[in-house]
Amino acid sequence: MANKLRSSNWFGRTGKDGFIYRAWMKNQGIPDYEFNNKPVIGICNTWSELTPCNAHFRELAESVKRGVYEAGGFPVEFPVMSLGETLMKPTAMLYRNLVSMDVEESIRANPLDGVVLLCGCDKTTPALVMGACSVNIPTIVVSGGPMLTGRHKGLPVGTSDIWRYHDELRGEKITQEELLTIEASMCRSRGHCAVMGTASTMACMVESLGLSLPGNAAIPAADARRKVLAQLSGVQIVKMVEEGIKLSDILTRKAFENAIIANAAIGGSTNFVIHLIAIARRIGVELSLDDFNDIALNVPLITNLQPSGQYFMEDLYYAGGLPAVLKELSNFLHNDCKTVNGKTIRENYESSDCYNRDVISTIDDPFNPVSGVVVLKGNLCENGAVIKPSAATPSLLQHTGKAVVFENIDEYKSRIDDPDLEVDENSILVLKNVGPKGYPGMPEVGNMGLPKKLLEKGITDLVRISDGRMSGTGFGTVVLHASPEAACGGNFSVVQTGDLITLNVHERSLNIHLSDEELQLRKQKFTPSPPITERGYVNLYIQHVQQAHLGADMDFLEGMSGSDVSKDSH
Repeated sequence: MANKLRSSNWFGRTGKDGFIYRAWMKNQGIPDYEFNNKPVIGICNTWSELTPCNAHFRELAESVKRGVYEAGGFPVEFPVMSLGETLMKPTAMLYRNLVSMDVEESIRANPLDGVVLLCGCDKTTPALVMGACSVNIPTIVVSGGPMLTGRHKGLPVGTSDIWRYHDELRGEKITQEELLTIEASMCRSRGHCAVMGTASTMACMVESLGLSLPGNAAIPAADARRKVLAQLSGVQIVKMVEEGIKLSDILTRKAFENAIIANAAIGGSTNFVIHLIAIARRIGVELSLDDFNDIALNVPLITNLQPSGQYFMEDLYYAGGLPAVLKELSNFLHNDCKTVNGKTIRENYESSDCYNRDVISTIDDPFNPVSGVVVLKGNLCENGAVIKPSAATPSLLQHTGKAVVFENIDEYKSRIDDPDLEVDENSILVLKNVGPKGYPGMPEVGNMGLPKKLLEKGITDLVRISDGRMSGTGFGTVVLHASPEAACGGNFSVVQTGDLITLNVHERSLNIHLSDEELQLRKQKFTPSPPITERGYVNLYIQHVQQAHLGADMDFLEGMSGSDVSKDSH
């Protein structure tokens, strides 16, 4: 072993301390030689039956263990808090930073030389990567994989269809009984959402960053090759420990730029922005909201995947997976970036092929010339907001309309279907106080359902603006992450019903038709709401969470603390 193993500070000791460290591990039936100068590999597992996307992770962990043993390492599996997007209230995003703390301290406090992160559901990936970045030891990511495409009446269905069916239910085009049949048809295998939602976006993010083996992003969870990749990742993490390859060696500025380019080309979730910024700030790479406009400029959308297109993650895998996409992007990428297997990103994709041009198009003949996430600036979002134009209605990307304002999510729910609501097809729906502090936790409610009376007229989209987020499975002309949020007393906090707002995605602007003087007068009357609780983690979150344009991380968690344990005694 070229480098001294970190775990030897525990298991390599003599006397009382070494006795304690080894003796208590031996009660699991582990012989001496397992601690004899072998890399100890932690398997950070977000398995939970309350996180259905990750419910197969016990099996996946066993595959990782086989790989670790094969390569001469010693695997130890440990749990961290798991974030189930579909079940957690008020929102899983509230707990992303808490899980990152759990991960960081679990890694640092224990005798681990390297770590495998098992993550799948939306927030588990950024939370685990953020925590690992702050420790900065050899790390590899294994995603859980997307579920198989759902089937209903012979047609494919996925998570993005939920929003369509919900509107059809509200418009009385389908019944609740029909909806029950559809839901039984959609989630028909293990895995996370089958579309290019946030979970799949995060899997593509880690692969394009170089944090996973090639092919990781798209292999379906039910496919045996997902387990093969997990075993190979177990082999590779031992090699990374032997070679001393840390996260900071892979997560360079160029790697982050590659991830932004790839995200534009796949039509990834708007949540990608907030999570990538948070990861960058943990590892110490300068990355701002404006970079998302500049770096992805001229990168077209080349994957025809829901919600921006037609197909599903399963189809992407059969078409060649993310390596085939990256190969098509070769002229945009920093091809010399190193990845976890020691190869460059070009070496990882150069032998890949595309097998279906309906799913992965070419740069010269893209599925959609409009791509990526566009960052907006203006007097309605002084620090920025984001929109995903590929999922929007083209005619609404340049639009002026009167605001219909909802001060909070409860007011929205109580008023949206009121037949007396003054709203028409030109209106702009504005939802306040669903940001990091205001909700708290920044829920995925930005793609507000349309008023029932407009649905009945056949209206399917309106411009919608909020300081919250939306699911990566969602779609529509939806402006999100308005910063500073309403709870902080910026311009967004004082918009009123009837105010004229202009969205111009081509000019990357979002403005309210009010003078600076009028905005200032309104802000002088702003009164912040009292915190919803005075105790516990939620109060800590409200006091310390940063705004969306900074990644919504806690202010005291930025940067790396390293892998050294500050106090060392028994």
